[in-house]
Amino acid sequence: SPWTPLLLLLSPPAFSTTCARCAKDRRLRRKRAISERQLTRYFVDQRKVRVVGGQGGGGGHSFYSEPRKVFGGPDGGNGGDGGHVILKADQQMKSLSSVFPFYQGFHGERGGSKNCYGANGAHMYVKVPVGTLVKEDGRVVADLTQHGEEYIAAYGGAGGKGNRFFLSNENRAPKFFTLGEPGQERVLQLELKTTAHAGLVGFPNAGKSSLLRAISRAKPAVAAYPFTTLNPHVGIVHYQDYEQVAVADIPGLIKGAHQNRGLGMAFLKHIERCHFLLYVVDLSVPQPWIQLQDLKYELEAYEKGLSERPCVVIGNKIDLAQSRSNLPLLREQVAERVIALSALTGDNLEELLLHLRELYDTCVKTEQSQGLSPVKW
Repeated sequence: SPWTPLLLLLSPPAFSTTCARCAKDRRLRRKRAISERQLTRYFVDQRKVRVVGGQGGGGGHSFYSEPRKVFGGPDGGNGGDGGHVILKADQQMKSLSSVFPFYQGFHGERGGSKNCYGANGAHMYVKVPVGTLVKEDGRVVADLTQHGEEYIAAYGGAGGKGNRFFLSNENRAPKFFTLGEPGQERVLQLELKTTAHAGLVGFPNAGKSSLLRAISRAKPAVAAYPFTTLNPHVGIVHYQDYEQVAVADIPGLIKGAHQNRGLGMAFLKHIERCHFLLYVVDLSVPQPWIQLQDLKYELEAYEKGLSERPCVVIGNKIDLAQSRSNLPLLREQVAERVIALSALTGDNLEELLLHLRELYDTCVKTEQSQGLSPVKW
């Protein structure tokens, strides 16, 4: 046929004729690593939330009627209750960024005929991170420190009564019913305080993020300039007996942090949950013991007794020549135990891990003797 060559040109090929060099790469692409400054957009430790409970369903208004029984009496059922708004602590949540500014519970259904009650409204569950503090008008109303712990933020309204409820000897045919009550309305302030066993405390560029990278699988940003870490990171240290110790990298503090200089108050509040502290000082600077004195002063000025928690002093950057000469002077000036190491080269990390386990075991025994359940990761 004369049309055969034209049909062969118009018909699609049975297989792809594109060369391998020009073919589109269909493999799964790896996600790009998020920088620390980009990560601050997703980390939120304060949130103002308006919660409203679900409204109760109205009562039913009907009279029973069937053949040979015209006047069967009232049979309007009660309405269902409105759903609550419940805050639930979830260990998978690490920030308040996914919490919306408004939540409302589901409404209850209206009562039906034949004495049928309306269905209750479903509860609205809001997942928040472990360590979330709930405040109302500056007053603490809940502290969610355990995984799965719940707090009813707003109660749902009660359902209305149907006309069957008002049946009495004096009124055999009630025609009135009640509407459902509105749900409770509140404005709450959520505040996140990082929950960890140990907290790395130090001035900017002391090597806290590098140390957390060396002892755990956490990947905080590391650079040669101060204030690289802009929000807390939690790393998990694994031991051979399957015990896990959580270590929090608190962003660097500066002098006057207790007076809210810089972002001092935003950083200091994350240290309150830590059971023991790891002071990280830079051994390469002149008089490194001055850093420890300044750090303890800032903690004590923020909250009395915070600097008296069990602690250990970590002298970082021991791989430098100036640090090795400052180490004996630091041990003379400091009463606490000093562990000299290098987060960059990994020197003497074993001593830190062993002492970290000792502090953890002591903390667990103390809480068990007081009848408390220790925090597990």
